[in-house]
Amino acid sequence: MPITPDAIQRILDTLPPKPGCYIMKNNGGTVIYVGKAINLRNRVRSYYHASGDGREKVAQLIQEIADIDWIVVSSELEALILEMTLIKKHMPHFNVRLKDDKRYPYIKVHWADPFPKVTVTRQMEQDGSRYFGPYTSVWAVHQTLDLLRKIFQYRSCDRIITGQDPRPCLYYDIKLCTAPCIGVIDQANYRQIIDDLCKFLEGRSEAIIYRLKDAMQTSSEALNYEKAAAIRDQILAIEKVVEKQKVVSSKDMDSDVIALARSNGQVCVQVFFIRSGKLIGREYFILEGTSDEKTSAILTQFIEQYYDEASFVPKELLLPEDVEEAHIIQQWLRQKRGGEKVELKVPQRGSQHELVQLASENAMETLRALKTQWAADTHKQSEALAELQKALGLSQPPNRIECYDISNIQGTAAVGSMVVFEQGIPSKKHYRRFNIKTVEGVDDFASMQEVLLRRFKRWQAADELKIEPGVNPDLAFSLLPDLLIVDGGKGQLGRAVLVLKEFNLQEKVSAVGLAKEEEALFQPGIEQALMLPRNSQGLYLLQRIRDEAHRFAITAHRNLRNKRGMASQLDSIAGIGPARRKALIKKFGSVEKIRQASIEELREVQGVTKEIAKRIKENLA
Repeated sequence: MPITPDAIQRILDTLPPKPGCYIMKNNGGTVIYVGKAINLRNRVRSYYHASGDGREKVAQLIQEIADIDWIVVSSELEALILEMTLIKKHMPHFNVRLKDDKRYPYIKVHWADPFPKVTVTRQMEQDGSRYFGPYTSVWAVHQTLDLLRKIFQYRSCDRIITGQDPRPCLYYDIKLCTAPCIGVIDQANYRQIIDDLCKFLEGRSEAIIYRLKDAMQTSSEALNYEKAAAIRDQILAIEKVVEKQKVVSSKDMDSDVIALARSNGQVCVQVFFIRSGKLIGREYFILEGTSDEKTSAILTQFIEQYYDEASFVPKELLLPEDVEEAHIIQQWLRQKRGGEKVELKVPQRGSQHELVQLASENAMETLRALKTQWAADTHKQSEALAELQKALGLSQPPNRIECYDISNIQGTAAVGSMVVFEQGIPSKKHYRRFNIKTVEGVDDFASMQEVLLRRFKRWQAADELKIEPGVNPDLAFSLLPDLLIVDGGKGQLGRAVLVLKEFNLQEKVSAVGLAKEEEALFQPGIEQALMLPRNSQGLYLLQRIRDEAHRFAITAHRNLRNKRGMASQLDSIAGIGPARRKALIKKFGSVEKIRQASIEELREVQGVTKEIAKRIKENLA
């Protein structure tokens, strides 16, 4: 229910004329919009002026507002930073935001380690590592790392490098690692390789090639022809990549070129990365919440959200048009760059203008391709749901489908999985796992019944909570499925039907069992199995859902086994009881990281003495 005019007026009367952020909430207490203002009173009041600003999005927002909070800050810059933090935390529906509910991947170089390895991560931390990204595709990141490893032969193992291991791993034999573990390369030369890798990712390859050519010449003069040949191959590999990097400026300048394309409410932003005058890469991003927004406002929000996560800020951003509050954004970017000046430019002519135009054309082509793909996917999903509706005799397409699977090995660490598909698409935020508590030994039927009982008890509790104002039940459990799938045949389906009857849901929720043998579908009360056509979109969707439930169950089971395994390994060490074990796990997270930790790092854990730390090292070596 929208807030009353009197309540609105009381809020408007108490708003301070100071800089800050305002947080608008709906009747359920969910944050639906976050904004910043130089003057909170004037900005929030403007939403309720009789004239308004004519945007349908704003009219919808006002209809949903039930409460408004605000936070006062001391400057416009603080307001910008706070707004970004709040948007990232709440992902409000009416704000412009990057379309993704997870963090983008980065390449992480563990620079603080004596012999740095290179990994992929979705989280930047202040741990002394060097980060490159974010990238939009984890597949592209791994492709990049495969190439880098062939050129720079970095290590990827978790060994503690002493140079005295008895033998290297396979990667040394196939020329994908320089084997510092057995002392083939020393620390100084290994770190030089990793530094070269970092420069290569930054687009600065000239100095690397110059140094490598000098090293090749030195090796050749020393008659070390094998080493000279290896360096030659490395130079050729680097030059092959550099040849593909288009020179776009005679200036040795670092720039990001940002442009966007819009079509029927969809927005695609294209970013070109120019390093030392060369185009070294590009990425595209899809934005949500952009309807009725001006292009300048969309660009502003993209810059704030992207560079809040970016590992590098260049000296200049080339844009298609001016953005809102450019001076504040430049001030913030200057902080991100360590105090160095950052310019926002809107080039009107010349090569920089042509780059912005090229980025705009790429954004439009990318958006066209994505819309074609989305349309094809939507058609397939609609076709699949319609086929299932017809085949199973449902009154409507099963828009919410839940699938359950059980994973255990010889009765140990049994885990049940619940995956959810909405409109034929995975809804991963609604996935849940259940550690089996009441079943002894191997009994998948009883385990499935326990999982379903717990799931629908949660629905029952959530249904009762709905009547309480301001309470938001967990949507994973508060919504009922249109179709419930159990991985298995008649036995598993029978347990599902028993649970549905217990909660009087047999008329509201349709249930089926999907058996792996010949992909047979079993329905309650029907003796004969249903066989969907092999080329059926409905069957493809069922298989995908079943496979996803199986994958999720296996992953949950593996994690539980690893967790129990870690605990048991620690328990076997004299002096490690429940309290110290918990403290170690909390600090390091895995037995592998505990194994890698130094004596000094282990002693930082409360209750771990020098003697106990030594025992840990000895037992986990």
